[in-house]
Amino acid sequence: MLRLFFAAASRRYMDISFRAAPGAQARVIERPGLWMDDAQLSGLAADLRTVAGKTLPAGQLTYGVFSGDRGRLERSVITLITRKSDGVPIAFNALALMDLDLGGRSETVLHLGLVMIDPDTQGGGLSWVLYGLTCTLMLFRNGLRPLWVSNVTQVPAVVGLVASGFANVFPAPTAGGRPEGRRHLMHLLLARRIMAHQRHVFGVGPEAGFDEDRFVITNAYTGGSDDLKKTFDDAPKHRDAAYNDFCRAELDYDRGDDVLQLGQIDLPTAVSYLAREVPPRSFAAAGLALGMAVMQRLALPLWHWSDSRRTFGILRARGAK
Repeated sequence: MLRLFFAAASRRYMDISFRAAPGAQARVIERPGLWMDDAQLSGLAADLRTVAGKTLPAGQLTYGVFSGDRGRLERSVITLITRKSDGVPIAFNALALMDLDLGGRSETVLHLGLVMIDPDTQGGGLSWVLYGLTCTLMLFRNGLRPLWVSNVTQVPAVVGLVASGFANVFPAPTAGGRPEGRRHLMHLLLARRIMAHQRHVFGVGPEAGFDEDRFVITNAYTGGSDDLKKTFDDAPKHRDAAYNDFCRAELDYDRGDDVLQLGQIDLPTAVSYLAREVPPRSFAAAGLALGMAVMQRLALPLWHWSDSRRTFGILRARGAK
């Protein structure tokens, strides 16, 4: 255990492995394009395509992390789950880090990206890892400062998941007794920058329109994400009908519309997620992953500072000459 902690602390970026469920191993990889070699990147992209091929057998995704492009993977956080017995990939979550210039200040937005699970393993107790743990780890990596998140989808179940699972979300339909999400100036500024400069992250072409009042992207499936387009009947539904009704009313599924949601993950959100979603048998694994994230955030600068033989940017040990 101690060896794992010291190994984690010695890395600049997260590369954390832990047991996700009985018979399944999870690995969280932060910005692999900045430190993996070409062979490792190619292998990682192949693993992601393996899962995608089982999920979408009729098509092939070519944008984002599936391309294996180093530039894309420099701004990605990948959670890959493999079968422990043979190492075969069975699920992944691909997040993207978008650095936005708001004119006088910059903001990093964590795009929730894609979640795919091998149909043969769905229901295997993996959702707690794929749908929130990575965001929680990135919150700790951000020094527990609130982190903006974005989501682009036409799936009612995902719309509801984001609306109920994060703070300050817009749009967030009225559901479960919660008030409808309100659009603030920050939502609008971030949305404009995302649609102006980050469409490639979620596979939306330049011809797609954007309704700033409703945060709806029209004709969204022409920029590489074509194979993800669904009909309303095929899109997984949420158990709360309010989210299903919202998507049916706001999105034109024949044209191929998406909703752009913006919200935040903060400490109360993360604590609520851990208490609500992590199975009791997985608390140790979640604690280990969070502990490693804290070690990398806090211990690595101290480690660098204490080494008087080398300099690390502006970090220098007191005894350095």
